Amino acid sequence: MALLGPARIRELARQLDLRPTKRLGQNFVIDPNTVRKIAAQAGVGPGDVVLEVGPGLGSLTLALLETGAAVQAVEIDGRLAEQLPVTVGELAPDAANRLTVICADALEPMALADDPTAFVANLPYNTGVPILLNALERYESIASGVVMVQLEVAQRLTAAPGSRQYGVPSVKLAWWASAHSVGRVGTEVFWPAPNVQSGLVGFTRHQVAHPELREPTFAAVDAAFAQRRKMLRSALRTWAAPLDVTPVIEFAGIDPSSRGESLTVEQFSALASAKSHLLSA
Repeated sequence: MALLGPARIRELARQLDLRPTKRLGQNFVIDPNTVRKIAAQAGVGPGDVVLEVGPGLGSLTLALLETGAAVQAVEIDGRLAEQLPVTVGELAPDAANRLTVICADALEPMALADDPTAFVANLPYNTGVPILLNALERYESIASGVVMVQLEVAQRLTAAPGSRQYGVPSVKLAWWASAHSVGRVGTEVFWPAPNVQSGLVGFTRHQVAHPELREPTFAAVDAAFAQRRKMLRSALRTWAAPLDVTPVIEFAGIDPSSRGESLTVEQFSALASAKSHLLSA
């Protein structure tokens, strides 16, 4: 299958009178080897339905279709959403019936895709984390995936408790899935070239033990990292109200002098469970 290279990318942009914008995070991949690598790392193939957010001009879309998978592409830019089926029809006519394009904002609450099995995307730098978390929350059918994000964000998504990069994105992704780094991507494979490197994050969904605790758990995460240098007994005081914070933390089996950056997602969930139990006692 023919994939998009630098000349074809620039020609398509010229035809569409497209000037990539930082607001929409439009940095298009111009290297076929990179998108083939991403598709291979995602491990998708015939029988898979891939949700792709921000397909742009179609570089990664074509590589995903090349594997035999079906692709449901969500694109916010109307010109790009209209052009994508045309590009696929020209370069991969045999795969055109496996492509569905939805012109929408991936952060809107409405259901967009139809039971995707994987999530693979080159995500905009400024909205990558909420898009990923939104997809995992919205589509329980997503079992695994690979996303490309800013390198610093990739390091946060895959960070372990106690590390400098560990924070809100680390814990919230860990609620849904196990994540790991699958490599770096240089600036030279993009047009226009971004100012920073990108990272690839692979993830595999796991069973959530207590899904009903997600909201209070995430609230505890947000509160703990809003004041990450403070001990939990100070950082979680407002979150624990109307209860006294120290008994809640101790009931969860955690040292009140601990800081949020040392806690696992299971410990944050234990805090939410402790608060719920003490409120109902």
